[in-house]
Amino acid sequence: MNLARLIILRHGNTFDAGDTPTRVGARTDLPLSTSGQQQAQALATHFRDTPFTAAFCSPLQRTRQTARAILDHQAGAPALLILPFLTEIDYGPDENQTEEAVVGRIGADAILAWDSHAVPPPGWHVDPDALRAAWTALLARAAGLRPDATALVVTSNGIARFLPDVVGQTPADLDRKLKTGAWGTVQISGAETCILDWNVRP
Repeated sequence: MNLARLIILRHGNTFDAGDTPTRVGARTDLPLSTSGQQQAQALATHFRDTPFTAAFCSPLQRTRQTARAILDHQAGAPALLILPFLTEIDYGPDENQTEEAVVGRIGADAILAWDSHAVPPPGWHVDPDALRAAWTALLARAAGLRPDATALVVTSNGIARFLPDVVGQTPADLDRKLKTGAWGTVQISGAETCILDWNVRP
């Protein structure tokens, strides 16, 4: 039986080798870097034969560029729709700071709690309940797609990590942190949802 699917994809890189990476959140609207553009093209090649019925991304240019690269390789691609909740979280005082500086302010345990359980560190502006509710609403929306439909959702790491909390079945070893240029697949059958894979790259 063919079931509807959501491809949940994190945008490509915003830093290249030799750059000093920082915590890029909602207030730092960076474009894709050179390697990020290459990731987007690799994704476009991989999904070339996957006709998307719907496509969503955040207002941030890194997600729009990634989604656009994929859709531009498809004939009859759907319109790219902006969903504000897909915008990356606001890291507060840690926005655009190096990881060393962030760990120095909040400690390694706070980073571990964020990566393992999506517990926001002090000072970060994020509403976990609102994000879980938004993902739930998107899954309900996707349940209305035709049985063989596939929708593309391009977002950021801080947003994607709340999706597994509202999916019915998830892999036991799932790592919440979605890598740049990686995706997960959510299968949908009415009210039943299942993450088939996570952190997949071309």
